[in-house]
Amino acid sequence: MATNARTNKNTPAKKTNSQKRKQGRQKLKLAIFGIELAVILIMVGVLYLVLGASDKAKNVQFTTLDEESLSIQPEVEAAGEEGGAMHGYMNIALFGVDAKQTNELYKGSRSDTTMIASINMDTGDIKLVSVYRDTYLNLGNDLYSKCNGAYSRGGAEQAVGMLNMNLDMNITDFVTVGYAALAKVIDGVGGVWIDVDDQEILYLDSYQYSILGRYAERYLGKMPSELDFIPNKYFKDYDVIPVKKSGYQLLNGLQAAAYCRIRYVGNDFQRTERQREVIKAIESQAKQMDAQDLVDVFESVSEDIYTSLDFDTIVELLPHIANYRIVDESGFPELDMRKTVIMGNKGSCELPLDLATSVKGLHQFLFDDQNYEPSKTLKEISSKIVEDGKQYDSNFGQ
Repeated sequence: MATNARTNKNTPAKKTNSQKRKQGRQKLKLAIFGIELAVILIMVGVLYLVLGASDKAKNVQFTTLDEESLSIQPEVEAAGEEGGAMHGYMNIALFGVDAKQTNELYKGSRSDTTMIASINMDTGDIKLVSVYRDTYLNLGNDLYSKCNGAYSRGGAEQAVGMLNMNLDMNITDFVTVGYAALAKVIDGVGGVWIDVDDQEILYLDSYQYSILGRYAERYLGKMPSELDFIPNKYFKDYDVIPVKKSGYQLLNGLQAAAYCRIRYVGNDFQRTERQREVIKAIESQAKQMDAQDLVDVFESVSEDIYTSLDFDTIVELLPHIANYRIVDESGFPELDMRKTVIMGNKGSCELPLDLATSVKGLHQFLFDDQNYEPSKTLKEISSKIVEDGKQYDSNFGQ
């Protein structure tokens, strides 16, 4: 495996051929499954779950969500039954959180990344949708604010419930990772190739320092107050390697994690595009690796994974392992269906101009549902957003 960017450290040497053969044909197939689906889940967790009978999953944090609290609407339940437009799809929520420590994976961290991976179980086609972090939605209990606050308030359960309630979804599973996991995976696959532009360079290095927290003091001298925290231990011996030129280039784990967090180039739409770009770059690198090296990569990130997926869920996915592939991606809400409004002490929010209409487009994109009708709850939320928007922008909704 490639040398990573940590000071004077190399990734482990490859196993011998005899050691690899001991993994057997079954593990090879499972590792292939890991490439095709777990990459979609930000390259974490799923391989452990498939190998759940072994000790490789010992550090993964598992939970079970209370389905009664997930706000799946009756109309959506019906759509998921045989003959319904959502039947045959598995929808999984993916959260990337700004957790500094493992316990912050559960609650108290805002979700920098919120995605929905929708898997067509008949074809293996996977579509990714990024929900913009500043989107103004109902977080639960009629509290309206930026949607990334749902995870901070009530963890994955509230965040999944928020997605279901506002988007008429039927999500019952999630995968959450801390930002260290992303860096570990990228280092494990030998880095990712990204086309960095001139504007992104201006911020990329400052985000590297931000991720390092107190470990960045050796570069910056006096510690700025916003960096006065102890970051994930993975970064303790990391060297900051400045990105000095634009263009297509290989980024290490810290650089790529920083690239994903850039907020001041373009809007949140471009930010989520960068995140999806990194995911696809990881997929490209992973497909060049052998089974044992992939197992090693997954093992390295186990303590940074929090998920509701269990072995039985993975078994349901296995019949289609050869077919899984990303076929399309999008963001929500679309550019022409939202408006930036300063919502008092809630700050700058992205308000859907007509949430019900936006969700119609979402269901057409994900499920090719031309006959979708928003639920009663969604229509009420949509009206409330317009009402709130008019309090701060008299022209909103017109």
